[in-house]
Amino acid sequence: MKRKRIMALWMASLMAVGALAGCGGNSDDKNAESGNSGSSESGYQTTYGDKQFDDVTITVELFDRSNAPEGSTLTDNKWVEYVNEQMNKVGITVEFVAVPRSDEVTKMQTMMSSGTAPDLTLTYTYSHAEDYYNQGGIWDLSEFVDGEGQAENIKAYIGDDVLNIGRNSDGNLYGIVARRATTAETNLFIRKDWLDDLNLEVPTTPDELYDVISQFVNNNPDGRSDVIGASFWGLNDAANNVCYRNSMSLAFSQLAGDEKEMNIASGFDYYYDPGYREYVRYVNKFYNAGLLDTEYYTMTTDTYNSDIVNGAMGFFESNVSYNVDILRGNLLKTLQENDPEADLVSIPSLKNVNDGVQYSANYNAGGLIAFCPKTADAETVEACMTYLDWMCTQDGGFVLYHGFEGEHYNLDESGVPIVIDANYNATDKDWIRTDLFLTGNQGYFETVEDFNACTAAENPGYEQYVLDNYQNAMVGTCIQTDTYTSPSTPDLKTDLGLVCTDWMVKCVTCPEDEFDDNYDAFMKAAEDAGIKTIIEERTEHYNEVYGE
Repeated sequence: MKRKRIMALWMASLMAVGALAGCGGNSDDKNAESGNSGSSESGYQTTYGDKQFDDVTITVELFDRSNAPEGSTLTDNKWVEYVNEQMNKVGITVEFVAVPRSDEVTKMQTMMSSGTAPDLTLTYTYSHAEDYYNQGGIWDLSEFVDGEGQAENIKAYIGDDVLNIGRNSDGNLYGIVARRATTAETNLFIRKDWLDDLNLEVPTTPDELYDVISQFVNNNPDGRSDVIGASFWGLNDAANNVCYRNSMSLAFSQLAGDEKEMNIASGFDYYYDPGYREYVRYVNKFYNAGLLDTEYYTMTTDTYNSDIVNGAMGFFESNVSYNVDILRGNLLKTLQENDPEADLVSIPSLKNVNDGVQYSANYNAGGLIAFCPKTADAETVEACMTYLDWMCTQDGGFVLYHGFEGEHYNLDESGVPIVIDANYNATDKDWIRTDLFLTGNQGYFETVEDFNACTAAENPGYEQYVLDNYQNAMVGTCIQTDTYTSPSTPDLKTDLGLVCTDWMVKCVTCPEDEFDDNYDAFMKAAEDAGIKTIIEERTEHYNEVYGE
């Protein structure tokens, strides 16, 4: 309840625009046959079906994961055809622009600087979008969304709280943020069969985990000499997320019990939370004991997954349900094909070393953000918002994600779509559904319970793993990533990211007796890059939010 009160205070302080249309939890379609005629002071009509466009073409970014099945391509398949079949009803044609998912930030920056970005451009880093808005490079979407009768399906499905994540402190709407079906973020995974073979209990504290991993490496029950004891989420990619909060770091946090302090620290825990230093010291201990890949920072996703399925990885933190995620090929299934006795399970978050509480890192309620560069004219932006509004309907996002009743799913007694044939769905639609559906991360669902039930049913034979994974990802006190971007963050974020990339590797790989000197140098480099300014701005903001 306190969090809801704080969110309400925050939104009240942010909003300078008129009240949005209420969400009401109703996602009924406002489709082409509805006959409704929306109106707004701006004159734009963005509720799907309220306006007939005159053959407007919009370009939309589509993440390319190089996973199109034989006979299809990313931009030429039955679902792209379905999108245009529906959008042509209101005079809109959608052309997709493929962008490699692994290189989407760099590609986005190149396209924005060259004026070639799609009319709907995507990112998961809100500060990039806000920075483009501050520079005058993207549209304020308020006049297309906020008015009475505008974007009614967006407001109903996404809801005010998530929609407001895409606003700056003046209430300008610089992007449409997708609503997450669940805020579960990561799991801690461990080789359960190795625990059993060595008569070890599931670790509940960082010290217990260290002892378990030491036995995995030094007394490996499979007789292997190439065991990688542990991999810590984000650290295996030295260019991405290396200083971000995760469930393992929260086991060392000295601020986790203080909501305000954690909001100030969010994104900058490595500087603001003294416990983050102890987390990195812990990883350094693993490295110097030979329990971490000596070249972990060069790992690619392919080599990371290869170590898992070939039985070389004993413990790791990664995306929620990573062990059985069918989009990643179900790593546990492949592991068991190589070793039928193997078992890879998630475990609950570890107890914090300071207060004994379990803390789980969670996403905030928003996923990716879609924005419109100024290279698009007003009518094109109006069409883009209409497209996103359609995404929030049953005929839109629900079909793109779940498919068609009787072919891809049947509804259970609670009205939850349950897959008929997971293998068929995987090659027919699942490979593209999450990237086409832009207004909801992880699927079109009304509740978290619906998401969990449907996701488990999509993985026959591994249903209990899925349910356990999502339960374990939200054990104890959940700490969500904060969405506030301080004024200086967009300008300083890139330089601070480079500092993290450089110094985190040095701090993890240095001799133990040199750790503090290296971490002190890391903090000095962060200060030279301007981090104190960000912390001062975040502190001032949250003093106002919390009335202090």
